Amino acid sequence: MRIDDLNGKAALVTGSSTGIGAAVARGFGAQGMMVAVHGNSSMAEAEAVAADVEAAGGRAVVLKADVRDIGECARLVEAAQAAFGRLDVLVNNAGGVVERKPLRDIDDDLYFRIVQLNAQSVFACSRAALPIMEAGGGGAIISTTSLAARNGGGSRSTLYAASKGFVSSFTRGLAKEVARHNIRVNAVAPGVIGKPDKGKTTPAHQLEASIKLTPMRRIGTVEECVGAYLYLASGEMSGFVTGQVLEVNGGLLMP
Repeated sequence: MRIDDLNGKAALVTGSSTGIGAAVARGFGAQGMMVAVHGNSSMAEAEAVAADVEAAGGRAVVLKADVRDIGECARLVEAAQAAFGRLDVLVNNAGGVVERKPLRDIDDDLYFRIVQLNAQSVFACSRAALPIMEAGGGGAIISTTSLAARNGGGSRSTLYAASKGFVSSFTRGLAKEVARHNIRVNAVAPGVIGKPDKGKTTPAHQLEASIKLTPMRRIGTVEECVGAYLYLASGEMSGFVTGQVLEVNGGLLMP
């Protein structure tokens, strides 16, 4: 399916070397978009995603940054704008559980790594993108939150869930603040999604329990998340949609 108003638009997708971000970058490329593919520790994978974007008919640039650092977030956004001369869509996708531990065992270093990756990066990248989008007449910011933001997360992931709760609330608040500048701010909340690193952070028994509780009786795929981002990026499809969190979870948790 072609979404005409996305053709030629420029997007930065953080955390797009693997997982949902990579699938979103490829989906944008298939719409003829210009995509800044971001990576940090997986640059070979980012290069492969960029090649896929261009093979699908889009343009791509690969950018490296540690989005746990506020200054690097600003430089990343500026580099994306410089590469294409515009920035129409920002997808704040970089994030992760990092490490599962009971709260009493989380030291200061792990606390900051979780919060900086999942919450601070969304703030910093969004702040850097706003003046660019305002000067360009508008844009769309889409952040990846999580089912965990609503149910408190799985075993030993309280801080991750809380950081994603920040993302959901930040989305709603920022949407009110910038609507007058024709900037729409929304989020996508994936449920249990099969990603290459899922086994590293989620025990097998927890995945099995989630499948049993999901009405669709399976976990989702990263490709099944892409449509939500395309919808929210397109002004033609979601021009009157802002401040919303779109759930993609197979019915595991319903509003």
